[in-house]
Amino acid sequence: MTEGDVAPSKATTGADAGSHDPGSSPGGPASGAPRPSPAAPVTGAPPASRAVAASRAAHGRPRRSGRGGGGLRGAVRRHPVRATLGAVVVVVVLVLGGGGLWLQIEADPGARGPQTIVTVSPGASVATVTATLGRTGVVGSTLAFRLYLVLHGAPVVQPGGYVLYRHESFAEVRARLAAGPDVFPVTVLAGFTVREVAQAVGSVPGHDGAHFLSLAMSGTLRSPYAPAGSTNLDGLLGTGTYIVVPGEPDATLLGDMIDRFDTVATRAGLAGGAAALGETPYEAVTVASIVQKEGVYKDNIGKVSRVVYNRLARGMRLQMDSTVLYSEGRDGGPVTGADETRDTPYNTYLHVGLTPTPICFPSVASLEAALAPTPGSWLYFVVVSKDGTEAFSDTLAGQEANEALAKSRGLG
Repeated sequence: MTEGDVAPSKATTGADAGSHDPGSSPGGPASGAPRPSPAAPVTGAPPASRAVAASRAAHGRPRRSGRGGGGLRGAVRRHPVRATLGAVVVVVVLVLGGGGLWLQIEADPGARGPQTIVTVSPGASVATVTATLGRTGVVGSTLAFRLYLVLHGAPVVQPGGYVLYRHESFAEVRARLAAGPDVFPVTVLAGFTVREVAQAVGSVPGHDGAHFLSLAMSGTLRSPYAPAGSTNLDGLLGTGTYIVVPGEPDATLLGDMIDRFDTVATRAGLAGGAAALGETPYEAVTVASIVQKEGVYKDNIGKVSRVVYNRLARGMRLQMDSTVLYSEGRDGGPVTGADETRDTPYNTYLHVGLTPTPICFPSVASLEAALAPTPGSWLYFVVVSKDGTEAFSDTLAGQEANEALAKSRGLG
């Protein structure tokens, strides 16, 4: 656990957290919750035995011991003398001044308070763990909690997220830490589709990807930006990381994703920006999704957006590989002549106009580029550098020259 690595409630990061540079697209499905790192064990140390004490008296120096002191075993190695002193301190505290009653009151403070999420990092020290529990109000006294672990035994604590409560009893805190992490992140990257989000949700214990996908496609939960009759949420879920707490239903998680996109869209001025371009908000999101896949990098996306609008204005087919790949359930790879002739509503080599739906979740930058495209008369573009730089042209001849340049650089 690292200091400050605590959320006061069920929290999520802001939009696009975890995504690539604003226009980038991931190369595959989400990995879901990270596998826990090796455990950071916690243990209390017993006082030195009489045999050890005798040995010290006889030889004038302590014998080495592989056992650590109270707290996190492996994080901090303590000398046996210190372990003995720690035990003595416990006895003194309990004997003097009604220490036993004090510890009992601290260990069971009464009704627990609001929920908080605590994250334990690999190798967390006892000082960090107890300080965080105290700072967040999970325990009222860090000293009392450490003494409690010395008396009752400390659990092995796996790195990860835990749902705890303010003013929770020490016994409950100990039991929750011993049970292992119960909070898991789900990250929605720019460029993902609903199917890829469902795969990420399916990696969370207690959740099923197929169930989440079925719910997302059922129309039970709708985006205010979706056209009437549409049950496709591609493009309409907010990117970033979501924290899934124990017992959270898929409907709550999906609702949070819809709400986050709505917030981002409002901040970006989606409704007004789309109207100024002569588009509906849903059409502008569809443009943003194509820009996300085709532009990839921030320096490209404003011009790619302009190319889309210029071709639409001229009644030209968009001829975007990304739309064909979406129809085939692919994210990347070559588009062949056979692919270009496959008749689907998403094949922009065959059909004029936008695709029926967005093809992915756009980043904030891609959405902004769709609402404010870079001024220009470009109609074509192609990647001409291994760093992702794209060249733009107004004419087919210019495009062919750029394609030849790309090929000469091993990109054709």
